[in-house]
Amino acid sequence: MAFAKKIQSGEFTITSEIGPPKGVEIEGILKEAETLKDKVDAFNVTDLQSSVMKLGSLATCRLLVERGLEPIFQITCRDRNRLALQSDLLSAYVLGIRNVLVLTGDHTVLGDHPQAKPVFDLDSISLLKAATGLMEGKDMVGNELVGKPEFLLGAVVNPGADPLEPQIIKMEKKIEAGAKFFQTQAIYDLKSFENFMNIVGKFNVPVLGGIVLLKSAGMAKFMNEKVAGINVPDKYITMMAEANKEDRPKVSIQIAAELIKGMKGLCQGIHIMPLGWEKHVPSVLENSGF
Repeated sequence: MAFAKKIQSGEFTITSEIGPPKGVEIEGILKEAETLKDKVDAFNVTDLQSSVMKLGSLATCRLLVERGLEPIFQITCRDRNRLALQSDLLSAYVLGIRNVLVLTGDHTVLGDHPQAKPVFDLDSISLLKAATGLMEGKDMVGNELVGKPEFLLGAVVNPGADPLEPQIIKMEKKIEAGAKFFQTQAIYDLKSFENFMNIVGKFNVPVLGGIVLLKSAGMAKFMNEKVAGINVPDKYITMMAEANKEDRPKVSIQIAAELIKGMKGLCQGIHIMPLGWEKHVPSVLENSGF
């Protein structure tokens, strides 16, 4: 697939995120994705992000395939045991999906069904190992498969974590388990990100820096206080605070473009997480020089 070839060739790669709807009205996000077809290399489809019940990632990925768009199937360990996880990976391959991003997943208490029982039979590392095993023709207990899938496996990393060393150790374990590329938590501090990239350069694995579009000063402050590993500098908070409601998207685009320009020499690509502002992604890329 085009995404795999591009990222493995060392070219600068761009992905954007799609959040399936809470319901079955899917045409809106599919049309927005189609407007980015020539600007984005692949589309991450979230798997019940933040533990909120929504349309599934697998079905949405298939709809993207049918429209000639390349999806990255996000699969979390939160809701399924090892039987279902392996089955969904096989199903994804049969449905034409070739890129997989493996995550442990947010706990159910954080979502809109806090009474739901979490599974977490596997974590991201053991699921990567399971996916690698399927690609080698065997399930987790060694049973032979009739035909084997081929995936480009990815994982996530948090460059702003403090302390950072556990993230580096976990990143190395994910690589050993089969991860071929990484997408990061939102980056706002380029100096800290540069330090991280200097450390992980020895792994020689593509890293796509995360870009989350700021919607308000309040959002920035919330992330600083509540989201581990994110540090939004005061200058960006001030820029958002001084912008009126109508100008906030324009200022957010300006901030994102500044960050992307700063990342170009540090990593191999970017992953844009618009969080409902998908319509602004073309402007972000245009202002970034793409």
